[in-house]
Amino acid sequence: MLETSAEKPAPVRVISEAISEYINRLGTIWVEGELAQVNDRGSGTMLYMRLRDPSVDMYLQVVCPRAVFKAASPLPENARVVINSKVNFYTPTGSLSLNAKEIRQVGIGELLARLEHLKKVLTAEGLFAPERKKPLPFLPNKVGLICGRASAAEKDVVENARKRWPSVNFEIREVAVQGSAAVIEVSKALKELDADPDVDVIIITRGGGSFEDLLPFSDEGLVRLAASCETPIVSAIGHEQDAPLLDLVADLRASTPTDAAKRVVPDMAEELTKIRQLRDRADRRINDLVVLEMTKIAGLLQRPVMKDPLIMVSTREDALKVVVRRSWRSMDALVVRAKTEIEQIAARVRTLSPQATLDRGYAVVQRADGSIARSPKDLKSGDQLKLRLADGVALATATGESES
Repeated sequence: MLETSAEKPAPVRVISEAISEYINRLGTIWVEGELAQVNDRGSGTMLYMRLRDPSVDMYLQVVCPRAVFKAASPLPENARVVINSKVNFYTPTGSLSLNAKEIRQVGIGELLARLEHLKKVLTAEGLFAPERKKPLPFLPNKVGLICGRASAAEKDVVENARKRWPSVNFEIREVAVQGSAAVIEVSKALKELDADPDVDVIIITRGGGSFEDLLPFSDEGLVRLAASCETPIVSAIGHEQDAPLLDLVADLRASTPTDAAKRVVPDMAEELTKIRQLRDRADRRINDLVVLEMTKIAGLLQRPVMKDPLIMVSTREDALKVVVRRSWRSMDALVVRAKTEIEQIAARVRTLSPQATLDRGYAVVQRADGSIARSPKDLKSGDQLKLRLADGVALATATGESES
């Protein structure tokens, strides 16, 4: 390990050689990026170019033997490639570069496979889940629009939106929508519009294009940035058959720029028609209620009580009189019935009474102790007797038993 201090600093040469030695340990590596600024001077054995990361504004210098470059040709500008290279640190100038040993252009099949893998990763993280999508405002205060410079997509969105709602306001960011600068410029514009409190919805749009043209809208960094935005996002990238990953993370996917305009702002004519229809329905409903209540009032006025208010008292009076008469008749019938029953009971009681027997001429013979004599044998000569007759009691003395 190189040891230095303020008292014992290392010379630039030593530091540069240490860096070179450390980098040389890295060995051969594979690097992916986009080719930019290929400098073919027409002579010499080497070509000079830059390898760009499409997600950030970062480059690495590449030194490539002409034979290696020709073996991979044709390579268009901004071609996506992977390079097998050795990292080189040039100590005299302190510059870093890649010495290319092999260049391979990334084909569409490989790009599709990588996009499919990225799609699965982002799906597993829940970035495309329907429950995280935000609803669009009914009438946005201001619409943010990210589009190409002087593009037909911008014209489609603005004109169709203003046809539907003439007073709609736009905050427009014109950016590169394809090529090496697209991801950086679109991301910057998206951050600016999301930070603007007056922007209620953001439309990201461009016209159709090839698969490679739409690749910036499947960039992982841009997709994750869109997922983190607080403002609802409408994606209108390409046409119906195009499906960059931005469409999946956006809160709403529009098939075309024109469709995006229709989704973001309501149609004034349609809304006015709805208002008229609702007003007509409300008027009809109120009129129906008024007619119903007037019919109820007319029906109430036709009732007898409204013509003669005392009829309520008189009808109740007649009913009360009827009830009283019925009560009296019922009471009289009950009294007569009870009186008859009492007379019948009294007659039966009189019939069964000992007094009735005495009234027919019979007498009850009692001894002096009050016991009743039922047989002459129960008496002795000289016993004092009481004879209970119908009108009173007579005293007698027993003289003996009669023969007859």
